[in-house]
Amino acid sequence: MYTISNIYVLAAFGTIGGALFGFDVSSMSAWIDQKQYLEYFNYPNSNLQGGITASMSGGSFLGALAAGAICDSVGRRRSLMIASVIWIIGAAIQCSSQNVAQLIIGRLVSGLAVGITSSQVCVYLAELSPAHIRGRVVGIQQWAIEWGILIMFLIAYGCAKGVEGPSAFRIAWGIQGIPGFILLGSLFFFPESPRWLGSKGRWQEVENTLALLHAKGNLDDPAVQAELLEIREAVTASQNVEGVTFFGLFGKKMWRRTMCGTTVQMWQQLLGGNVAMYYIVYVFQMAGLGDQTLTSSIIQYVIFLVTTGAILPFIDRLPRRAVLLTGSVVCCICHFTVAALMASYGHHVDSINGNTILRWKVGNNTAAKGIIAVSYIFVGFYGFTWAPLGWVYSSEVFPLKYRAQGVGLSAATNWIFNFAIAYFVAPAFTNIQWRTYIIFGVFCFAMTFHIFFTYPETSSKTLEEIDILFDANIPPWKSNQVKSRFGERVETAVRKGSITEHVENEAEKKSNDFAVQKESV
Repeated sequence: MYTISNIYVLAAFGTIGGALFGFDVSSMSAWIDQKQYLEYFNYPNSNLQGGITASMSGGSFLGALAAGAICDSVGRRRSLMIASVIWIIGAAIQCSSQNVAQLIIGRLVSGLAVGITSSQVCVYLAELSPAHIRGRVVGIQQWAIEWGILIMFLIAYGCAKGVEGPSAFRIAWGIQGIPGFILLGSLFFFPESPRWLGSKGRWQEVENTLALLHAKGNLDDPAVQAELLEIREAVTASQNVEGVTFFGLFGKKMWRRTMCGTTVQMWQQLLGGNVAMYYIVYVFQMAGLGDQTLTSSIIQYVIFLVTTGAILPFIDRLPRRAVLLTGSVVCCICHFTVAALMASYGHHVDSINGNTILRWKVGNNTAAKGIIAVSYIFVGFYGFTWAPLGWVYSSEVFPLKYRAQGVGLSAATNWIFNFAIAYFVAPAFTNIQWRTYIIFGVFCFAMTFHIFFTYPETSSKTLEEIDILFDANIPPWKSNQVKSRFGERVETAVRKGSITEHVENEAEKKSNDFAVQKESV
């Protein structure tokens, strides 16, 4: 069977798994103020609406927890096939919803698929990609999420304006199944991860896959042989470790990696992006936009899409730490600014346009425009920084033996906080109004210090070099001084004519490279 070899084509189709996440986000956010939805489901209150919105995140949490074991057992590719089938079933349940209970069940089932794809697509792409473009390839996952959000929102917008009655949301929710079919069909033409194949001892397949991906099938290419060597070393090292268990992620040599992988996903949620994604319609209603909320939301999603797309070509040239720190500082300022504008120019109301969830409205037109502008700035910087980097960073920090389990736990952390925030924000707008933004501002302030003191720099290093970086215990704020030596090793192989002449000494050389740099740092 024909196998796709272009890494960007693989990323384009593979990250449809991310688009599923985006579809499910806006499949709810687009309907929460539409009469077709509200009338059919009997105007859910803030707690019930929070539960409906958060049900997808709850399913995703469970899916992400199970994803590591599934992925290690059947492979990266087959686990995504399983997720595609689950997604199609979830879309069918949502499309045919007769009541709130069935809608919640459908979103839970869809969430199981999103939990698997959100955690394992980035693992899969990270293991297929060369180090020098790994960030942009894995970052396409986030871009696909944003495409999914925008496409689903536009579909919902058209259905809300052009279709009467329950058929409006049924059509939109049914269309969600289409990307699931596309992903399932494309996966039959994908190669398996060479690192997973190596963990199963299938070395000829590893070599063939690396040659296909990086050298147009040339098995003797020095870069292919160099990467094959690193995978062999990583597998050999992992075989000397006792069996992978959940608690092993918190062992003496693993807890720092686990902390980095899980907290980067936690902070991505606590940054406040979901306020913009799930409930931006509410924010714009409080700012007095009225019937223009859907149009203004579309503008925001376009900004989100453009900023993430703009950073992807450069993401591997930028230090991961600097990008994350910039995002946390700017987003902190945005949250406090919105809170100040709402507190200074807003007032309590019983409802907005009949929606009793919303109890605060900004009466000053200039202040309302300021809130909208700052919301757009927030989304722009979120798209530049944390939106893609959260997934990239968590896919890099775990060693081969723990990668699927570790990234699965990281994604589960993302989803449990996603669930909490999706459930919390609707009642928060009812009960504490503008103070909701103060909470997220404080989170941004705290994460800035946490990142600076605990996150090592991983940009432009191979996955195996990142292993050595963590083991060396170099202070995170000095880790940017440790440079990758992979290019030098490939050049050495070219000069020697065959990498096999120095394979046996390579592991020692690599360790010495980092040991010397550790001393200099």
